Amino acid sequence: MTPAFTIRPVRPEDVPAVVAMVHELADFERAAASCHLTSDQLHEALFGSRPALYGHVAVAAGEPVGMALWFLNFSTWEGTHGVYLEDLYVRPSARGSGAGAALLATLAAVCVERGYQRMEWVMLDWNPAAEFYAAIGATVTEDWVPYRLTGRALRRLAERASPTSAVSR
Repeated sequence: MTPAFTIRPVRPEDVPAVVAMVHELADFERAAASCHLTSDQLHEALFGSRPALYGHVAVAAGEPVGMALWFLNFSTWEGTHGVYLEDLYVRPSARGSGAGAALLATLAAVCVERGYQRMEWVMLDWNPAAEFYAAIGATVTEDWVPYRLTGRALRRLAERASPTSAVSR
């Protein structure tokens, strides 16, 4: 049976729909007020002069119904890049269609094709997708605690950088 959707890389014309889905995801994660992404920002991140973000969409009837936004990380232990999945979202109307699994399978294929050794992501502990992730063989990374530095704390630490530090390449 052929799925009712196709998976392909994000195109410039998909940006508004992807931004809308990021905002829908933030709402699902009970953090809508914290999501400030604009179409201009996402377009620059994906298609600007120094793109560092990649994306795929699940498209049904000509419209994006799901998306995955990701970027490269690097394992010094493995000596290879990997994929860090920043966002995976399927609109409620397309849930259960296999679009989420197909997006993940596509990213796994990117990893295998390019010789990347892993794909990683984090999720909220109450997200019902945990059962699905376990079913596909994903494991919880025990003993590793995610940290985040933002806002005032990030700026305060940056102020400690030496004036002679090379910040840009």
